[in-house]
Amino acid sequence: PIRERADVPALLREFSATVREEIDYIHEAENAERFFENFKDDPDVHVPRLVRSSSTLRVLTLEDVFAIKITDYSAITAAGIDRNDVAKKLLDTYLKQIFEDGFVHADPHPGNLFVTPLGADGDSPRKWKLTFVDFGMVARVPEGVRDGLREMLIGVGTKDSARVVKAYQQLGMLLPGADLKLIEQAESQVFDRFWGMSMSELRKTNPDELRKFAHQYRDLIFRMPFQVPNDLIMLGRTVAILSGMCTGLEPDFNLWNQIAPYARKLIEKEAKTGINDWLAELGNVLQVLIALPSQGSRVLAQAEGSGLMVQAPQMSRDVRSLTKSVDRLTGGLIFVCLLIGGVMFYNAENITYGQGLLGAALIALLWVLFSRKE
Repeated sequence: PIRERADVPALLREFSATVREEIDYIHEAENAERFFENFKDDPDVHVPRLVRSSSTLRVLTLEDVFAIKITDYSAITAAGIDRNDVAKKLLDTYLKQIFEDGFVHADPHPGNLFVTPLGADGDSPRKWKLTFVDFGMVARVPEGVRDGLREMLIGVGTKDSARVVKAYQQLGMLLPGADLKLIEQAESQVFDRFWGMSMSELRKTNPDELRKFAHQYRDLIFRMPFQVPNDLIMLGRTVAILSGMCTGLEPDFNLWNQIAPYARKLIEKEAKTGINDWLAELGNVLQVLIALPSQGSRVLAQAEGSGLMVQAPQMSRDVRSLTKSVDRLTGGLIFVCLLIGGVMFYNAENITYGQGLLGAALIALLWVLFSRKE
């Protein structure tokens, strides 16, 4: 069963490479510097300063970051820090690492994460920073994998089971012959029943309900048509540890409430990118459409210059009629393009561009409707 779902030799190679990287402090220093660059503009995340002059292959010298261990819950509370805020910030930093940076601190165990108090601020909770150490183990997320993970996060955040299954396919997580419709149905059932529940609520789920679900999808559960891609092994381990840490900080931590806003952010970014691509394509289409009448005139001029004589009056009238039809068709296509563009800008809350395109679409429509027919 394991051999069917994972490339065991590849896992061994991954394990060996990870162990070698863990004991190479020059490599870890480079990771620490990159992580610092990724979070240098985030005032709530602290990465210790590296002392290069005192670091070697066997020795790594860092700024002292003595603080509260992230699992010392009583000390965090005693410092006046909201543990739920810490859990939210911890998850947010990993969402950024996975979906924006593609470079992930892959060993988030309690010895590598600290909460650093920064002093009181009036009656509000004390200010603090999340401090990371130990960058020997990192996961790199290639752009293609990131695209699949974005698709999955959006699918989960919007309860779109079809999109989740599409992400499974994109990430190579399904074995050949997997029943996609059955997987989609199962995902939809999980969303309907469990979406939005906190960890403590999930733990209180009636066992009979789980048995009923298992019976309904027993074929899917028995066959388990999933496999573990090599480039997701480290990331999967990281997310599993992260989930436990968030729940430890706040037993009622609601993962869904954190994922949904980030999924909306990704959708908005996707929509803006889509509009830019669409506008570029629209420009190309309009160039072709606008050039059609002049190109037609050039063809007729070339035909006349070559000595081709057209004497049939009816043919001339038909050609003029065809030209008018092409003009109206061109106007109709321009109207449709402008209309779609205006609607897309409105959906993206860019009202100015939306109004401009819709106004231009109205002018194109009026021209099509009232252009004189011959």
